[in-house]
Amino acid sequence: MKNQSFIKKLTYAVDGFFYAVKQEHNMRRHLAAALLAVLLFAWLQPAALWWALIVLCIALVWAAELINSALEGLIDHLHPQIHPQIKHVKDMLAAMVLVFSVAAVIIGLLALYSCL
Repeated sequence: MKNQSFIKKLTYAVDGFFYAVKQEHNMRRHLAAALLAVLLFAWLQPAALWWALIVLCIALVWAAELINSALEGLIDHLHPQIHPQIKHVKDMLAAMVLVFSVAAVIIGLLALYSCL
């Protein structure tokens, strides 16, 4: 994979994103929530700073969900048996997504409050 063109690497990244959306139910939920947030912000027209924060939140939640899904898939492939330590690892990965999601909701609510 080294020394490939930027376009080829970009294609891999786009393929990975669409694979996650197709395969992961939570990724589709995050995508729907992001679209709803963008439409709501387009309607309310908050200040540019709030736009920047919400776009950053969307990116962080998507990135966390991609990391979570990728690592869970790898873990399940390498160690398909149930193991207590693996359960803890998966729980922590899910907690990472939850932390980013809660922060995104709080920032979204603050942005909405600023528009009122």
